[in-house]
Amino acid sequence: MTGLRTTTFDALTSRELDSWHALRAANPALDSPYFHPGFAAAVHGTGRRVLVAVDEEFGEIRSLTAVHRDGAVARPVGWPAADFQAPIRAPGTVFAPLTLLSSVGAREFAFDHLVEDPDFEPWVDTRRPSPFLDVTGGLTGYLGRASRSGKDNMGQARRRAARAERELGPLRFEVDNRDPALLDSVIDLKRAQYRSTGARDYFGTAGRAELLHGLHGVRGSAFGGILSTLHAGPRLLAAHFGLRADGVLHWWFPVYEPEFGRLSPGWLLLRELVTAAPALGIARIDLGRGEDEYKRRAMTGHSTVSQGAVSSDAISRALRRARNSAVAAAKSSPLGPPLRALAHRVRAVRRG
Repeated sequence: MTGLRTTTFDALTSRELDSWHALRAANPALDSPYFHPGFAAAVHGTGRRVLVAVDEEFGEIRSLTAVHRDGAVARPVGWPAADFQAPIRAPGTVFAPLTLLSSVGAREFAFDHLVEDPDFEPWVDTRRPSPFLDVTGGLTGYLGRASRSGKDNMGQARRRAARAERELGPLRFEVDNRDPALLDSVIDLKRAQYRSTGARDYFGTAGRAELLHGLHGVRGSAFGGILSTLHAGPRLLAAHFGLRADGVLHWWFPVYEPEFGRLSPGWLLLRELVTAAPALGIARIDLGRGEDEYKRRAMTGHSTVSQGAVSSDAISRALRRARNSAVAAAKSSPLGPPLRALAHRVRAVRRG
């Protein structure tokens, strides 16, 4: 069969899944856990339909692109919590984004964390950094590459860990905690954080807590979910649920108990994860897109992800870019922070 065809994820053949693994392995840009077929399988398993556009030419599968269709708009698999997005293909393979639209029956393919890709350049509106930590060699290796602020914060974390032990009891770190009840506690803490900041509650949509539990049940170094927890005595200080694939760990849902904020529990947990990285076979921790202060301090480097939408409609592209430019201008304005805070409060009132 030749050309682009679309199927559901659960209808993929073993040959197509083998091609997915082979294409991903051949492309270093696709080493994130989000590009592993296990992620698409977990999302599809929650009942959220995953479509896969398969491009085959002369019996060779050239690319696979997993998406959701929401009305006339297609989005990358796992949206809105997929922090890296791209077609699965070997380096140098030509990809025609407009053909994806007809294949999946959409007028637009919207992306917000697309890895750098020249074939999508005409539809890119903005770019943002996605920080990472090179943790080769564990804590010692990381400190040799970290900025001064990264070194300082890790040093402070060591001193605050000693303080936590004096005040609360011995520290206990579990890098791969398999307790599903603790995962529920992490989700509850994250939802409380969303409420306190006025951010949209990711777990307010059906199936998303189920997705984390499904991923938590996947074991193995090739792909799976990892729940890492840090206790002081009987109290949970901080926890993180992330994804790993081979040598990459993605920092996905970090949380901490607000009452222990004075101890900077997030940094305590991150320090423990960096220290444990070699034993896990982890060489890089991706922090995800964003300019959060702790990411800026901790990172040793960054990749770049793009935002935009593939569409043949030139008018809609122009309107979207004008809107994005206005949003960017507002964010850079001195009035940006108070306006965002007001918007968060208004959204919280409406949800209440």
